[in-house]
Amino acid sequence: MSDNRNFFIAILISVVILAGWEYFYGAPESQRQQQAAQQAQVAHGTKAAGKATPQSTAPGATSAPGAAAGTAAPTTRAAAIAASPRIKIETPRLAGSIDLHGARIDDLSLKDYHETVDPKSPDIVLFSPSGSPRPYYAEYGWVAAPGTNADLPGSDTLWSAADQAPLTPSHPVTLTWDNGHGLVFRRTIAVDQTYMFTVTEAVENHTGAPVTLSAYALISRHGKPESTGTYVLHEGMIGWLGSDGLKEVTYSSIDKDKTDSYTSDQGWLGITDKYWAAAVIPPQGKGNFKARFLSTGTEEPSYQADYLMPPTTVAPNATGTVVARLFAGAKEVATVNHYTNDEHVPRFDLMIDWGWFYFITKPMFWLIDSIYHVVGNFGIAILITTVIIKTVFFPLANKSFSSMSKMKRLQPEMTKLRERFKDDRAAQQKAMMELYSKEKINPVAGCLPMVVQIPVFFALYKVLYTTIEMRHAPFFGWIKDLSAPDPTTIFNLFGLIPWDPTAVPVIGHYLGLGVWPLIMGTTYWVQMRLNPAPPDPTQAFVFNWMPVFFTFLLSSFPAGLVIYYSWNNSLTILQQSIIMHRQGVKVELWDNIRGVFARKRPRPQS
Repeated sequence: MSDNRNFFIAILISVVILAGWEYFYGAPESQRQQQAAQQAQVAHGTKAAGKATPQSTAPGATSAPGAAAGTAAPTTRAAAIAASPRIKIETPRLAGSIDLHGARIDDLSLKDYHETVDPKSPDIVLFSPSGSPRPYYAEYGWVAAPGTNADLPGSDTLWSAADQAPLTPSHPVTLTWDNGHGLVFRRTIAVDQTYMFTVTEAVENHTGAPVTLSAYALISRHGKPESTGTYVLHEGMIGWLGSDGLKEVTYSSIDKDKTDSYTSDQGWLGITDKYWAAAVIPPQGKGNFKARFLSTGTEEPSYQADYLMPPTTVAPNATGTVVARLFAGAKEVATVNHYTNDEHVPRFDLMIDWGWFYFITKPMFWLIDSIYHVVGNFGIAILITTVIIKTVFFPLANKSFSSMSKMKRLQPEMTKLRERFKDDRAAQQKAMMELYSKEKINPVAGCLPMVVQIPVFFALYKVLYTTIEMRHAPFFGWIKDLSAPDPTTIFNLFGLIPWDPTAVPVIGHYLGLGVWPLIMGTTYWVQMRLNPAPPDPTQAFVFNWMPVFFTFLLSSFPAGLVIYYSWNNSLTILQQSIIMHRQGVKVELWDNIRGVFARKRPRPQS
């Protein structure tokens, strides 16, 4: 009874893991892929123009200061960029421009990342200007205190630049606007070698009277973006706000609640995608600021993350200054860690969703990444990591497989006990436990490797699925992206037939049965043949068909995870065979395999 129970426990654990993954990731990912072409078409500006362009909303105001009511959208992103005077952004990793109308940072592309594995494909576009099909930008400005009558710059304000030299890491850009009534505004924008902007806001007061203003910053995104639609990765509004901790607000949640507000004296907030993010970072420890997540509109919603600093009173003939920062780029582990540890952005490492098993996931990434920097291939790094994990857990596996070998050696005695007490289950169970105790066998030890593998499985999955370092990371041959499923499939003869089985409705994501899923299924089938099929018909049925079930289910997993499973199965076969041989138990692998394919002899006629 115990060996049957252990077998079904292991199967149940496996099914729960994989079925849960398929529910939370597989089906939503398939739907996302079907929508990708339509989303890409929108992103490249082929969407029909003519709709009114919504504007951002400054904190503490009913609309952005000076915002226009709405303008006709140009047909393309390029047309929207060309419609305004601009200052170029040129850094080793960023390309784009600053719109002199509103002094917004609203045109940004990531030079190191491309839309597909083809290095000649277009760069990833992060920010796009108002008037383009999918506006997404950062805005800084001032809000007047109640009762203060001051003409402030807004989204339609034309700023002037001292020169037209591009913004580079060595050359900040200073923009100026004079309201003509005694207030002169200066905005100095600097950028580092990666993705951090520093925005210094200054206002000179020549009015002869004190002026009280509050600085604000916001990230505005118009239209609900394409997302993976999974529960294992957060995409949407995000921030870390002091005592309130990490805040992750989904698009659907903010659409329902419309606004979500906090007060803190430190932190950051913004909008995150799977691999990219934009966040505004107010001055730390300079008084409590008001942070807010906002959703406006219904048919075409707009999303905003903003903060409003406490009021600053600028005396006559004095200058008020506020220094803030903006992150806009890729969520690289080393980069966000640098900003957390060296640039003192509190808990900025939480921008990456490491999941519940972060205490395993982060060390797992560190190990794989460290090995990668030695061998130069993430796939090889995963294989080496698997060997290291096997080595670390060898004492546990050795104990488990030794216990299983002892149980196999006792099969004749266990069969006799079943026959002896076949009509008395209680007595049979008691006799079995006495036998286990006498032989010092732990009947549940066989499940330990499966239990240990659960957090390792999820940790590796999170590393492959979440970290940008794994995006478009090649292995060998046809595997050009370890974070994506094996692109081949047996259902079109691995590309010989010009047909995409994965496009089939409902079941398409099960039909991407590529070479590596087949290798994984084969190694799993061989591993299960280390022991003969169970005598119980139901258990034997599960035993025989489980590798097939796993093969189809894992076909939509990231290729890196399937490669890990294949290699892990192969190592387990070798490890278990050696341990069984050392325990004096016959390794019946080849006998069992031959038995599967052996032609059954006909029964003799009576």
